[in-house]
Amino acid sequence: MATGDQSKKRKQHYRPQNRPVKKKGAYPLKPGVQGFFISCDGGREYQASQEAINVIDSFFEELMNGTDTKVKPGLFDNPINKKVTFSYSEDEDEDEDEEEAEGNNDKEEEENKGDEEKKEVTEDGDNQVNEKELASEGSCEVKQLVETETEKDKEDEEKEKNGVDEPPRKKACLEEANPLAKVNENAEKSIDKLIEAELKELGDKSKRRFMKLDPGCNGLVFIQMKRRDGDPSPKDIAQHAMTSAAATKKHMSRFILRLLPIEVSCYPSEEEISRAIKPLVEQYFPVETSNPRKFAVLYGARANTGLDRMKIINTIAKSIPAPHKVDLSNPEMSIVVEIVKTVCLIGVVEKYKELGKYNLRQLTSTN
Repeated sequence: MATGDQSKKRKQHYRPQNRPVKKKGAYPLKPGVQGFFISCDGGREYQASQEAINVIDSFFEELMNGTDTKVKPGLFDNPINKKVTFSYSEDEDEDEDEEEAEGNNDKEEEENKGDEEKKEVTEDGDNQVNEKELASEGSCEVKQLVETETEKDKEDEEKEKNGVDEPPRKKACLEEANPLAKVNENAEKSIDKLIEAELKELGDKSKRRFMKLDPGCNGLVFIQMKRRDGDPSPKDIAQHAMTSAAATKKHMSRFILRLLPIEVSCYPSEEEISRAIKPLVEQYFPVETSNPRKFAVLYGARANTGLDRMKIINTIAKSIPAPHKVDLSNPEMSIVVEIVKTVCLIGVVEKYKELGKYNLRQLTSTN
């Protein structure tokens, strides 16, 4: 007993202010959350979580602002490449001939302009113009130039007699610039206030829309979404991300592999799964419908070998009403079931095979 009391005293002695040390890092994954289940490169979970938050937030803002990308039906059948023309093609020869003709026309126009501009005006001490050159060229533009010069000289003489000076232009420019500067200062102040408010929201974890959770497995990341009124569902965000990635082939991330939407999470038991999946069934597989859908169940388990795979799949398939049928070869909707330790994650996706099994790296690869 004495040795045990001594060990407890030593542990308490090294704690700050005799309080238990809080665990650092992300919060653990628990049932009752929704968000995004992400697979990444092993050992790059932190970088992948930061990338995932940025990518998901960008697509979330696109959906909120209404900038959804519309994909044409036959867009991915043809390669997205520019037209290649060879040196021996007829089209290129015709283009070269047209370019040469245009170059000759430009040269002729420049020569004509040069002839017109070769008009000289000679002035003597009394601002007199050579009348012979005016008569030979017969142009009205030279006369107009002379008249304007004489008028300017007369105006200058009158101003010198009256003692009137021109007002400085710099003062007027400064006076005009002052209201603009005030507007810019107000705009900068308002932007600074908005940035400060946004930083305060980001600092407060309770107001964050997207936050990472630790699933406790290597190569996995979970991004929790705290959904508010009017926000799109994780399914809409993930589908928008995949369709835009397939359409643009734009490289979005370095460490993210697969991004799956999760709308329901519970404990991995048959009773809990059949109870938790009811809202998804009512939303995506209604009983009274004129368009029955074909579906398939995608099962995956990590760090959990005590569950029977077929029992979980059968419980989900039995919860889907009769008009909808199972089709493993060509399903319209796929029900994703991912079990991580003691948490079961469930989501619904569309066009799972057509969109590269929701693998961002596969969709954006050019090979």
